Amino acid sequence: MKEIKFNIQSEIPVMEYFYTLQGEGFHVGKPAFFIRLAGCTVGCVWCDVKESWEVSPKQLVTIQSLVDSVVTSGTNFVVITGGEPAMYNLSYLIQALNQKNIYCAIETSGVYELTGAVDWYCFSPKKFKNPCTEAYQKANELKVVVFHKSDLIWAQEHAEKVNENCLLYLQPEWSKREELIPLIIDFIKQNPSWRLSLQTHKYINIP
Repeated sequence: MKEIKFNIQSEIPVMEYFYTLQGEGFHVGKPAFFIRLAGCTVGCVWCDVKESWEVSPKQLVTIQSLVDSVVTSGTNFVVITGGEPAMYNLSYLIQALNQKNIYCAIETSGVYELTGAVDWYCFSPKKFKNPCTEAYQKANELKVVVFHKSDLIWAQEHAEKVNENCLLYLQPEWSKREELIPLIIDFIKQNPSWRLSLQTHKYINIP
């Protein structure tokens, strides 16, 4: 991934932004304004937004225009995602949103320490890069994408490291959902601290 230079106080690289419903995890069903940042150094083989991996100067968007779009939408809930959003300094974006009383959530692999204080930290670790220690401490929600049945044991290893208040979710990788959902259900029955997360936005065909 190529690095680009920009003014972190006033702009940030964005692949797309849109107003929809949160489709997965703890906040499922809630109206949410998504800000999908461009750029990723993790590179999950099953990523469903590989187009978010690369970044270019053409994708720079001003923080003020993003905040204006959120306010215009009418929601008070923003999800900052990617790509890998924590690879950037997010403090200026989050401060600008907080000044408008916007609740900020992030979806991150946890491989970078977070700049900026979010209201909700969704930690989704990946096997392709190890997360930092901070991710386990900050996580409000541990969401593990299950691509293979062995990932269930791997998920438990992460669950043992997160803080005691962190909620635990298992989410089947979309292309293998029919195969994996029965396995995940059986696992949750035997390990009731976990919950099932489904990508409901894909079932109902919304962004």
